[in-house]
Amino acid sequence: MLRGVLDQLGEMGNLVPRYTQPRCLLDRHAVGGCAVCVDACPHEAVTVNAGGYAVEIDPERCTGCGLCVQSCPSGALEYDLLAPLESVQQQRATAAGEATLTCSQSGAGGPQLPCLGRVTPALLTAAGGWGIPLTLIHGECESCPVGRPDVPQRLLGVMNETQTLRRATGRPAEVTLRPAVPEDGERAQKLTRRGAFSALFRAGSQQLAQRLPERPLPFVDWSEPEQRTPAEWQWRKKALGTPLPQDVGIDWPAPVVDDSCIDCPVCANVCPTQAITRNLQPEGGVRLLLDLSACTGCMACLRSCPPQAIHEQRQWLSPAFELPILLRESDSVM
Repeated sequence: MLRGVLDQLGEMGNLVPRYTQPRCLLDRHAVGGCAVCVDACPHEAVTVNAGGYAVEIDPERCTGCGLCVQSCPSGALEYDLLAPLESVQQQRATAAGEATLTCSQSGAGGPQLPCLGRVTPALLTAAGGWGIPLTLIHGECESCPVGRPDVPQRLLGVMNETQTLRRATGRPAEVTLRPAVPEDGERAQKLTRRGAFSALFRAGSQQLAQRLPERPLPFVDWSEPEQRTPAEWQWRKKALGTPLPQDVGIDWPAPVVDDSCIDCPVCANVCPTQAITRNLQPEGGVRLLLDLSACTGCMACLRSCPPQAIHEQRQWLSPAFELPILLRESDSVM
């Protein structure tokens, strides 16, 4: 009976990532556009549409490797983060406090992703926040039909980004990346019938098989401001802990504005999460505000700013995350 339930849940999956067009820098008409997802895809499944203002994904070509999601600077492409996060947490209780994630082609036992290209800084930062050592096990990437040969190198970049973010906490994430060895084939996540059903009901549609679920994400309700921030960046902040370090700079690339600003609306218009808002004042001035927690650091505003008045600031103290930051206030609109 359990096997049948799990198989049915597996059939509900979807390898294609969710695409939220208002977050896409093409839709926002950012100067220079963006094609990192197209470049990252190893199977030519991601293309820019004929109008040049959105991307399209061919479900027949998509293998679910996640490299487009891992590369997207604005969170326009994303997979469900809860499934791998829950898997890491559950393994802590059953595997001597350690956790593993492996690619589907490695032959290793334990929880699997189609490809480790799905691993992002949010997942590694959360594991570090929970104090869970995490081992990422990959197969023969050179000949992999799912991902691409440079997945291990890309993962090293994700690991470096994670450690930079966690530096403020003084507790680096314990992450190991290695190829599979023959002994890994004997590893498996052991679940009792009672434990499996208990976790199944807790997680709703979560699949408790070796392969992590591929459930489609619901559409983003753009009228809800909290949904405009991608889960990736929401979890990056959550995983830093509460309260955040008070006197140590937190690495969170975001814009600042200098006095050459001409009060035009470009930066607010191109922002993919509406982290930048431009408010016209009754007396005719402009107030430019930044919600740091909602900023993905894509720097579309910097590239698009006509007078080049925007610059990147990489480190912020924790109070900057609590209230909107005043980037610019002028007396009159030019």
